[in-house]
Amino acid sequence: MSLIRWSPMWDPFAEMEDTFNRLPAVNSALKAFTPAVDVYETDKAVVVETPLAGFNPADVKVSVENGVLTLQGEHKKEHEIEEKNYYRKEVRSGAFYRQIALPTAVQEDQVEASFEDGILKISCPKTKPAEPKKVEIKITKK
Repeated sequence: MSLIRWSPMWDPFAEMEDTFNRLPAVNSALKAFTPAVDVYETDKAVVVETPLAGFNPADVKVSVENGVLTLQGEHKKEHEIEEKNYYRKEVRSGAFYRQIALPTAVQEDQVEASFEDGILKISCPKTKPAEPKKVEIKITKK
């Protein structure tokens, strides 16, 4: 028995997607640069790595607040060719902004970042888990 693909005559979702893609703000937001990240955990830290080849470390800012790591930066292209005779133009310049929720509590004042061979590596030392404590509650008679 062979399967036949169902093809509706009118697809409201396709029409909505076409309309959505024609909006200029949406189109430019989809083409914005968002660096890929790897987030992993060791015994002592949560580590975030992202490739930022071609970025100047002075143009990248890293911060952490309330368990959320924020990466932002800007890549400035020094020698932009004004002619529009590109066969392919995939290298982007511009700004990026990315926030990553950390999977566990970290010592925010001890976070360290290093930049080597185009890779930004951020080490967020984990906090010691709070010791559970038993609290005796006194019952009063009224």
